Amino acid sequence: MLPWLLVASGACVGSPYDAEPSGPAPPAAPSPTPSGPQRPEFVRAAAGDAGVGPVVKAAQRDAAAQGRRLVVYASAPWCEPCQAFHRAVEAGELDRELAGIRFLEFDVDVDSLLLSDAGYGGRLIPRFVLPDAEGHGTDDKIEGGVKGERAAQEIMTRLGPLLARR
Repeated sequence: MLPWLLVASGACVGSPYDAEPSGPAPPAAPSPTPSGPQRPEFVRAAAGDAGVGPVVKAAQRDAAAQGRRLVVYASAPWCEPCQAFHRAVEAGELDRELAGIRFLEFDVDVDSLLLSDAGYGGRLIPRFVLPDAEGHGTDDKIEGGVKGERAAQEIMTRLGPLLARR
């Protein structure tokens, strides 16, 4: 095998939430205390063989260790309201409303059945679901959005109250 092929084949890594490690989890390293509110962020996830529940549970531990709150976010690359929400978050337009939120993002085109099995199913996207302590979906969720320039604001009219529930 050519040396460059060996290097290239080792370059692909998955999300840190692709699967829960076997055995007890190592203790979380203390994270620095933020000087101000943490900007909202997206973390891509894939259920894979582990299923969604263990992936969410691991992500919850990580988010809590960093002083963040986890929200499971089901989207798709072709979804216009999903794209508008992403743009608004990445542009900093929702920093105040979503401070400290980590969105664990699953692609419904890939993980739809596994999402449903773990309680994160639904009919529409974008879908935002608050997980329980075991990493399963709860009834605390919103789904769907409108297309157009008000898409992100319309999502926030429902997402804000959802986040305020817990």
